[in-house]
Amino acid sequence: MSQIGQVAMDVRIPPEHFDILGNQVRVLSRDEAIHTLQEAVTKRQFTRISFLNAHNANLACANNTFRQTLERFTILADGIGVDLAARILYGQPFPANLNGTDFVPALLADTQSPLRIGLIGTTEERSAAAAVNLETRFPRHEIVFRHHGFFSKAEESELLSDLADARPDVLLVGMGVPRQEFWIAEKLNPSHCTLAFGIGALIDFLSEDIPRAPSWVRRLRLEWLYRLVLEPKRLWRRYILGNPLFLLRVLRQKFSRRAGAA
Repeated sequence: MSQIGQVAMDVRIPPEHFDILGNQVRVLSRDEAIHTLQEAVTKRQFTRISFLNAHNANLACANNTFRQTLERFTILADGIGVDLAARILYGQPFPANLNGTDFVPALLADTQSPLRIGLIGTTEERSAAAAVNLETRFPRHEIVFRHHGFFSKAEESELLSDLADARPDVLLVGMGVPRQEFWIAEKLNPSHCTLAFGIGALIDFLSEDIPRAPSWVRRLRLEWLYRLVLEPKRLWRRYILGNPLFLLRVLRQKFSRRAGAA
């Protein structure tokens, strides 16, 4: 065999997705993910973005409609749970932890051309505070639309009309999982925005009304534990029961693949 042929055989083309419990999660570094979404903005290519963590994956397993809805999204890897799943299933982790709380600010910081930003979600007070924080941190970008997350069906039509008039480049929708994904999939189209993010509690964190874990805790990838300590009554099922259930499902997926290959 020629040397060129040997080199060609040794080249490994990285996968585009990892299948995590039936969800196709993009295999991207932070820079690759930022570049991909910046290109979508430049081309005005309507893109729905969601973040898969262990909790969301469990919800998708229990709710087939949610799993099918996620097929319409670009899914990014969020947290140590899906990273461990990738190691178990594919022998390697995701290139980066692209949780929305850190990734969206990184996208805004890296994008030099001015972006038009919209916010939907949380309370009016937190939404207003988050908008001020974003404008302070990223003065080249502009908040062109903002609405709290407690609108009625009767108010929704006017909200969508106003959103289409503003048409932000980046729309952050924080209504909680899976409501935000259902709403993005059912209600938004290219006339409303370019990038539609389902971002959970990001607007709450940007308001600085809800504290994030210290940086050293985040570096250890234990922010989930910090949140559990702060809100044990609300989150114990998600983490104490949910994390082992997620790993059990991942192991079941691994053994099912082996059995299918046999």
